[in-house]
This record gives sequence, structure tokens and C-alpha cells, in this order.
Amino acid sequence: MTELDTCLTPREIVAELDRYIVGQDAAKGAVAIAIRNRWRRQQLAEEMRREVAPKNILMIGPTGVGKTEIARRLARLTGAPFIKVEASKYTEVGYYGRDVESMVRELVENAILLVRERERADVEEEALQLVESRLVELLAPPPVSIDANAGDPDTKERYERTREKIRAMLVAGEMEQRKIELSLEQKAPPVMFTNMGNEQMDFDLQGLFEKVMPRNSVRREMTVAEARGVLFEEACESLINQEKVNGQAIELAENIGIVFLDEIDKVVAMEGGRGADVSRQGVQRDLLPIVEGTTIQTRYGYVKTDHILFVAAGAFHGTSPSDLMPELQGRFPIRVELTDLSQDDFVRILTEPKGALTKQYAALMQTEGVEVEFTTDAIAALAGYAFDVNQKSQNIGARRLYTIMERLLEELSFEAPEMKMGKVEVNTAYVKERLDELTQDEDLSKFIL
Repeated sequence: MTELDTCLTPREIVAELDRYIVGQDAAKGAVAIAIRNRWRRQQLAEEMRREVAPKNILMIGPTGVGKTEIARRLARLTGAPFIKVEASKYTEVGYYGRDVESMVRELVENAILLVRERERADVEEEALQLVESRLVELLAPPPVSIDANAGDPDTKERYERTREKIRAMLVAGEMEQRKIELSLEQKAPPVMFTNMGNEQMDFDLQGLFEKVMPRNSVRREMTVAEARGVLFEEACESLINQEKVNGQAIELAENIGIVFLDEIDKVVAMEGGRGADVSRQGVQRDLLPIVEGTTIQTRYGYVKTDHILFVAAGAFHGTSPSDLMPELQGRFPIRVELTDLSQDDFVRILTEPKGALTKQYAALMQTEGVEVEFTTDAIAALAGYAFDVNQKSQNIGARRLYTIMERLLEELSFEAPEMKMGKVEVNTAYVKERLDELTQDEDLSKFIL
């Protein structure tokens, strides 16, 4: 059984989420409980463990208020494989487009990457030793006389002394610019197949193509420094057991995988609808078995979806969760509403999170030797502008801050390389000078902000 990377309590999980996301306490609490329940399930006896299903979550709220970020941060916190998919990108089986099973295949691909990273860390030391030995062999190949004079101890001794000298120079970094020749294997290029959404068939055909196509080798001259990287990748690849990786990845995806289904409201079919509405209803029908629990074939093996955690989200403007198929509604027992962001929330978003935008821009300008300091009144002004523009035009939540900040610091970003050393104070006057005209012209702000 794959264990969660964390056994944090719900309170500790919320505290971690608070470092990156402002507000939305109800949603944070709901996902924290869901994650803790997954840990609890793994402590149960096997028979009971099979019976405990995940409590899937439906987040309801406007765009830009933190729905995606909560799910993404949660996955990073727990070390779980995670994918975000837009429900509106899928179409009913039989229509042209992606089939819903592809989300499970993508989840497994992400799990493969996670497991490979862990396995790679375990074999790094051995891989480095292999690389060193290979470089010594390339720099000091055994002379023909070694084979011809297998019994000549003097020849062997001289050769070993040469190898040890080369090894010492490699360790000291004295050979990095020496040129050597490497034989590199060229893999067959990927071929695009079109099977009307049958992605598993595409995978199978690609695998068959790779097996039957001959692989050519090409010799390339490069420095020791360049060869070291190439040889290290080859060594890691040879030391990692791919079958073991595949098995662990499937287990990881099945037990702690998280699928974030965004725009779930876009697959709501209107009453008496036809055409596109029929397809939306079909997407819901196709989603149902995956969320309920089924087995999906992937290129790495069969994956059961019974214990994957599904987090769905949607704004539900003009619709409601009750417009979804009753069976699908029942598979999302936890409902949380995320609230619109206030002006005070924008102030907190600009200053409190670990990766707050003001901290990001200050760090970026610091690379040019320019120190940027945001005053308290300037941050309040920025929050006010973002809130006002959201009220006057389309409300895109915290995403508005990205466009506001980019517009505010556009001139400084351009001039920074020529400023050499300096300090810039971003105060209220600085903010008004660059944003007043735009925010006062409603039509202009719609296109620029």
C-alpha cells in the first residue's frame, strides 16, 4: 500500500494552505478533511479499506477566487499525482474530441514522473560512479597491447596508473573541456495517429512502431562537461527498473491521485436542449462511471478509479449543481461555496502569501540590481483599482492583479537593465500616475486591464 507523504492534521493542512491562499476557509477545511480521511483509510484493515470511498468535493464560486490553487497546493503538500482538466474540453463518446478516460491516463503519466524522480534520487550516487568510470574509459581506452600481452604485468600496471591519473584529474575538474566522442542512440520519432479519440489505441500503435523501427547510432564529439550530463541520464535510465516504476505509479494514482475537474458547470445540459446540449449530457454520462469507480486501460497497465479523489469546480452562473445528473451529483457529497474577493482580500493577496505578487516583482527587479519597495498606501491603492475594475467589467477575481501589476511596472521592467543600481519606491503617487487614466476610462480598462 502506498502511504501518503504527509499525515498532517486538518488544522495543519489548512495552516499550510494559508501560506499561499487568502481566505476561503470553508473550502480549505473541506479539502483538509478529505485528505485526512485518505490517510485514515490507509490505517484500516484491507477488508474495510476497500469499502471506504473518497468523499469527492464540488467547489462552487466565481473565477479567480482560489479553487484551482487550493487543489494544486493540496497535491504538492501531499506528494500526490495531480491533474487539472476542463470538463468542457471533453465530448461524448462518438463525437470528435477527447474521451473522458484520458484524464486517468494523464494522471498515471504524472504519477510515473513522481515515482521516477524518487527512484532517480535513489540511484544518483551509483549513476555518478558509472559516469566516472565511463569517462575514464573514454579518455584512456585500453591499448591493444593489453589484449595482445595479457600476461604482461608491466603493461597492465602502466595502464592502471594512467587510469588513476585521469580519474584524479576528473575529480579535480581539470578535464571538463577535453573533447571526447560519444556514440548516441537515435530513437524513432513520435508518430501522430488519429483514432477519433481512442487514445489507448494511439499508445499501442506508437509502442509497436517504436519496437519495429530500427534504432541508429550516431557519433558526436563533445566536451567532458557535456558528455557527463548525457552519460548521467543514460546511467540513471539503465539503473531504474521501469516495471517497478509503472507498478508503483499505478498504485500511487489509484490510492492518492487527485483529479481537478474545472468548468463542471459547462457540461450542464439545458432543459429540452439539442445538439451541443445532448453532447454535454453525454459527457456527464461518461464521467459517471469514472467517478463512481471503474477500471481504465493505460499503456502502463489497468487503473482502478475507485479511490481517486475528484474535486470539481464551477461558477454555475445561470445554472446550479442540481442541474447536473442526479447520479453525478451524488458522487460529490461535499459542497463548498467560495466567496467573491473583497478589496481587503486583494490587500492580503498582494502581501501575505509566500509567493505574493509584490514579492515576486521585487525579486525580479533585484536581479537587475534595482530595489523595489511597495508602500502600504500603494498596496491599498492597487487593491482598490483591482476591485473597482472587477466591479465595472468582468469579475476575474485575483487574476486582475496580474494585469494591474504588469501595467504598473511595465516601464520599470523595461528600464531596469540600464538603471544599474538604484531604489524605486512604489507609492500612491506612482500608482495613480500609471493607472488612473486606464481605470477611469471603462472601455479602455476592459481591453487593457
